Amino acid sequence: MKQASYLRGAAILTLGGLAAKVIGALYRIPLANALGGYGMGLYQMAYPLFCVLLTFTSTGIPSALSRVVAAERARGTENGGTVRSALRLFGFLGAAGTAAMLLFALPMAGLQGDEGLVSCYVMLAPSVLLVALLSVFRGYFQGCGDMAPTAVSELIEQAVKAGVGIFFAYRYQNTPERAAAYVLLSVTVSEAAALLILMLRYRFTRHSRTLRARTQHPRNLLAPVLPVMAASALLPLSQMADSVLLVRLLSVHASDAVAQYGLFSGGAVALYSLPATAAYGFAAAAVPEISRAAARGDAAEGKRHSLTALFITLALALPCAAGLALLARPVVDFLYPSLSSADAALLVQLVRMTAVSAATLAGVETLAACLTGMGRAKYAALSMLVAVLVKFAVQAALVPRPQFGIGGAAIAADLCFLIAFFMDLYYTVRKPKERAYDHGRESRRGARGSDPQRVGSHTEGGRSPRPHGGRTFLKDV
Repeated sequence: MKQASYLRGAAILTLGGLAAKVIGALYRIPLANALGGYGMGLYQMAYPLFCVLLTFTSTGIPSALSRVVAAERARGTENGGTVRSALRLFGFLGAAGTAAMLLFALPMAGLQGDEGLVSCYVMLAPSVLLVALLSVFRGYFQGCGDMAPTAVSELIEQAVKAGVGIFFAYRYQNTPERAAAYVLLSVTVSEAAALLILMLRYRFTRHSRTLRARTQHPRNLLAPVLPVMAASALLPLSQMADSVLLVRLLSVHASDAVAQYGLFSGGAVALYSLPATAAYGFAAAAVPEISRAAARGDAAEGKRHSLTALFITLALALPCAAGLALLARPVVDFLYPSLSSADAALLVQLVRMTAVSAATLAGVETLAACLTGMGRAKYAALSMLVAVLVKFAVQAALVPRPQFGIGGAAIAADLCFLIAFFMDLYYTVRKPKERAYDHGRESRRGARGSDPQRVGSHTEGGRSPRPHGGRTFLKDV
C-alpha cells in the first residue's frame, strides 16, 4: 500500500472516529441531565467488568487479525478460511464472556456496594458476544486496507446508542436504577446494528468468498491474538478495580463516593479519552503497513511507519490536551449544564488535572498498536503493567486523604499514562538485541545463521512458509 493509501485509510478512520465521538459527546449532555449523578455513577460502574470481558474476547482481534491478514497478503499466502475460523473461535469466546457477565452480575454488584447494578449487567451482557463478532469483521477489512467498513460501523454504533439511550433515559427518568439499566440496553442494540451492517457488507462483496474457504485451526488464530489481549487487558482490569477501590477509598471521608466516581470516570476520563479515540485511525491504518514490513524483515520501515503514526497522533492530541486545560470551565458548563455548582467545580478541577492524559493516552494507544504490528505486543503489556502498578500505589496513598480525595485518582491516572507512553516509545525505537521480527518456527528453520539481515529471507526469496498438514500456521506471522 502506498503512502497515499495509508493516509487515505487513516483519514477515513479518523474522520469516522471524530464523527462518532461528536455524537457520543453530544449524547452525554442529555444523558447526564436525565440520569443525574447517581444514575451516571451506576452507568459507569457497570462498564469496567464489561471492558475486562471484552479484553479477553475481542479487544485484540482487530489489530491482531489485521496483522495476520496483511502479512498473509504480503507473502502471497492468504488463506480464505481465516475469517470463518475467527468467527467460530471468537464467537465462542464472546458467548462465554456473555455467560460470565450474567453469572457474576450479582456478586459484582454486591462487591461494588449497589444491587441496582445487577439489571445493568444483565442488559449489557449480550454486547460481549456481539462485539467479539464485530471485531472479527473489522480486523479483516482493516487487514485488507479497507477502512471504510470500520468507520461506518462506528458511526452506526454511536447513532443507534444515542437515539435509543436518550429515549430510555427520559422514559425512566424518575427511577435512576431502571434508567441506567435501559440505557445500557441501548449499547447492546447499537452493537447488533453495527454487526448487521458489516455482515451485509461482507456478504455482498468479494470478501464473502472466504466463507467457503478452508478453515484454520483455532491455535493458529489465538497465537497472534493472545499477546495483544494481554497488552490490552491491564487497563480495563485496572478500571474495574477502580470501580471498587476508588469508591471504597473515597467512602473513608466522603458521603457521595459513587457520585464523585461518576464525575471522574464519566466526566474527566471520558473527556481525556476523546483524542485517543479520534487518533485511532492512524494507528489502525499503520498496523497493516508495519505488519507487511515485519513479514519482509524490514525493521527500519516498520519503525518509520510507527513514528509517523505517533507524530500525527500527537499533532492531534496535544492541542486537545491544551484545550482541556485552558477551557475546562466552558467545556463542563456546555456538556454538563445540569450539574450542581459543587459538582461542576469538582469536574472542572478533575478535567484540568487530567488534561495531560489526553496526549499521553493517545500516544500509548498508537504505540501499543504499532508494537503489535511489529510483533512486540509483549512489550506494550509490560509497559502497561508497570504503569498500572504505579497508579494503584498512588491511588492508595492519596485518595483516602481528604486534601486529595478523587483528585488523587486524577494524579494517579496522569502518572500511569506518562510511564506507559515513555516505555512504549523506548521499545518502539530501540534496536532489539533479539530478532524482533522472528516469525516463529518457520523463521528459525528458514533463516540461516543468526545474521539479522537474513531474518524473513525465506519470504523475500518468494517461497511460502512451510505448510503443516496443509495449513499455514498463523502464529508464524
